[in-house]
Amino acid sequence: MATKTLHIALVGNPNSGKSSLFNAFTGLNQHVGNFPGVTVDKKTGIFSLEDNLQAELIDLPGTYSLYPRRADEWVAYKVLMGADSEIKADLIVLVADASNLKRNLLFCSQIIDLKIPVVMALTMNDLAAKKDIKIDISGLEADLGIPVVAVNPRKNKGLSELKKVISKMQPEATTKLREFMDTSSLAPEAVAKVKQAFPEWSDYACIHQLINHDELLNKSQDHIVLNNIVAEYNFNTTKTQAEEIMQRYTRIRQIMQKNVLETGPLEKKLFTEKLDNILMHKTWGYLILFSVLFLLFQSIFWLATYPMDGIEWSFAALAGWLSSNLPEVWWSNLLINGFVAGLSGILVFVPQIMILFGLITILEDTGYMARISFLSDKLMRKVGLNGKSVMPMISSFACAVPAIMGARNIENKKERLLTILVTPLMSCSARLPVYTILIALVIEEKYYLGFLSLQGLVMMALYLLGTIMALLVSYVMKFFINIKEKSFFILELPMYRAPRWKNAGITMIEKARIFVTDAGKVIMVISLLLWFLSSFGPGNRIENTEIKYSALIASNPAAADSLQKQLSTEKLANSYAGLLGKSIEPAISPLGYDWKIGIALITSFAAREVFVGTMATLYSVDEEDDQSLREKLQAATHANGEKVYTLATGLSLMVFYVLAMQCMSTLAVVKRETKSWKWPTIQLIYMTVLAYGMSWLVYTIFS
Repeated sequence: MATKTLHIALVGNPNSGKSSLFNAFTGLNQHVGNFPGVTVDKKTGIFSLEDNLQAELIDLPGTYSLYPRRADEWVAYKVLMGADSEIKADLIVLVADASNLKRNLLFCSQIIDLKIPVVMALTMNDLAAKKDIKIDISGLEADLGIPVVAVNPRKNKGLSELKKVISKMQPEATTKLREFMDTSSLAPEAVAKVKQAFPEWSDYACIHQLINHDELLNKSQDHIVLNNIVAEYNFNTTKTQAEEIMQRYTRIRQIMQKNVLETGPLEKKLFTEKLDNILMHKTWGYLILFSVLFLLFQSIFWLATYPMDGIEWSFAALAGWLSSNLPEVWWSNLLINGFVAGLSGILVFVPQIMILFGLITILEDTGYMARISFLSDKLMRKVGLNGKSVMPMISSFACAVPAIMGARNIENKKERLLTILVTPLMSCSARLPVYTILIALVIEEKYYLGFLSLQGLVMMALYLLGTIMALLVSYVMKFFINIKEKSFFILELPMYRAPRWKNAGITMIEKARIFVTDAGKVIMVISLLLWFLSSFGPGNRIENTEIKYSALIASNPAAADSLQKQLSTEKLANSYAGLLGKSIEPAISPLGYDWKIGIALITSFAAREVFVGTMATLYSVDEEDDQSLREKLQAATHANGEKVYTLATGLSLMVFYVLAMQCMSTLAVVKRETKSWKWPTIQLIYMTVLAYGMSWLVYTIFS
């Protein structure tokens, strides 16, 4: 017997537990956030039901009602209205928050009136109990005319019962489904006319087609029919919508009074409210926020030191062992100085990336990340943004690509564009390996008050520099982007919850895997390419260099070690990579960079983290010792004997990587989101000029 697939749309208000239920059903490790707009795109998963039935679950973006304002809300709206050509839902699972049922019932009642089969999954029942809210589920079912199942996705409670209900809910004819209210009375003549032309639509669907036919029908023949009906009956969109909402809440109040028993609002003050009085205080709130971010960046160094040292030592020992035991042929050179050096440049930073993502996940899971948005709104507005811009900007600490896509939940076009243009200035995780190696090179390992790491403070300063520059650039750009449109910041603050350690652990492992497989591929390919470019050169340059130094070593055996190092340096200078680096050296020497750093700047445009792999390859070519990369860079000198990596050069290079657009993927996603090459071009130019100017200033000050 063939397996039948039921297509289910999962919908609900933001922060209602919808994404948690999706994860619990499908087992997919989808990212779960605590703020509206986190689910920007449709996500799907498969799970099994009874009677040889399987379900394809479509996780739609969170929305408060069937009146969309943001791009992500339109995704859910078009599916529910049957206007999405790719997704047709057989039935709806609506996730509702039991602790805030009145607000959730607005969206629920609208879906019921579309006459789509729907079952309510009632979440947050533990929070409702803490608020002394008692819900009569059987009474609620009778009044709504739909099944209602209490679930707790975080503890896998009620899921089997919900699956049984879904299995029995085969799609029915719309005529058999009850209405929540008589929506035809909102515009009776216009609705009757639409029903004549489109009898398959419910009365409420007719109302929505009259309101949004421009977007839903896309200039088709049906669009012309509805346009004529709107004109003929003088259909008033605003008046109709206002009347509908008032009628719905009248009916919702009746249902709440009958089925929900609540303690008076002054009788019980929740822990969340007490905590918000501190964490969102106009003074203490900002001090606590600064302290949380400070601890975040300190922890990256505190917790990652030993695993990083262990990985670094292991690869240095492996390279030394291979050099001693393999024959001196080209393939052993490729293995040691191309493959092993490149792999060490990838794996050594995995502990820090795992720690960063784990801590950010915990902040999201507890509900504190949404408070950061609220606290930041006042500052954001002064520079042309709003509180919703904070979430993409904070997400950009992980990666700018999904962060820019996350800006879709910003309704105001100007604020959305400004957010996209400045988000790459926030230091993403790809910059972390660059900061780490440079801080270790030029900043001494020093502690203040016995626990404040100087290296950790510098790391935090780099992240703050990117944030401050993003705000300054936004402030300047708001005068040049001429989009006049008012915006309002509305954000629901989720309840504080204990972090799910399993979720944090899964996220850490996933992000490490993505870094190693995705970024690692790029780093490895470029490392191997660099080995070739560093080992070979045009004409007979390298052969002539070897002949020259062979003669010098033969005539002066006592200086063989010194001459051997000079030979390695000169061979690299005459290679393809060396010639490429020397060609741009005049342009970057005012910043304190040599030609080897120039090569790294070019290669890391593919991905910022390639910088470390590049340096590992460049400083490993023809090297036969077991020094770590940090030791090799610390020992690097110019031709005149001066150190390459001085404090001035190191700080200049850090500032350059904070501010420069060193990522092709980011430019590509900006083009896709803005539908033009104009804005990514502007972004590339302003960030490059800003990075060059600030790096020159820093080098000049500290030289």
